[in-house]
Amino acid sequence: MRAVVQRVSRAQVTVEDQVVGKISHGFLVLLGVDVHDTEHDAEYIAEKISGLRVFADVEDKMNLSLADVAGSVLVVSQFTLHGDCRRGRRPSYSDAARPELAIPLYDKFVSELRDRGHTVETGIFGAMMQVELVNDGPVTLLLDSNKLF
Repeated sequence: MRAVVQRVSRAQVTVEDQVVGKISHGFLVLLGVDVHDTEHDAEYIAEKISGLRVFADVEDKMNLSLADVAGSVLVVSQFTLHGDCRRGRRPSYSDAARPELAIPLYDKFVSELRDRGHTVETGIFGAMMQVELVNDGPVTLLLDSNKLF
């Protein structure tokens, strides 16, 4: 499972001109599910994101977690995170999980964040979405449950 985590002052996702998810400060998480992922991967990424200490403390050091600042999370599915661009010019998506595997793991990830006490908004899995954000910092982190980076 891969996640692009962006610290934001606000973010929203729109589908067919309707806002379906919106947060103020917190994280925008773009989430990609791999064909080999399991519930363990969803739990690992949720735990990692929940504990990331990238919010400023009173000394302006990145030392606080999402819970420490009462931040929210906007989760948007993005299979293109598993696009392989090493050969040719058209990415291969053979490592991206099909919806029958990806949707339950996406839902598991969202549930894991909520179980940790976070307010979570989402996009609509598989929909054509427009994502707007104000990246705070900017702070952008890449996570992979296989620890490839």
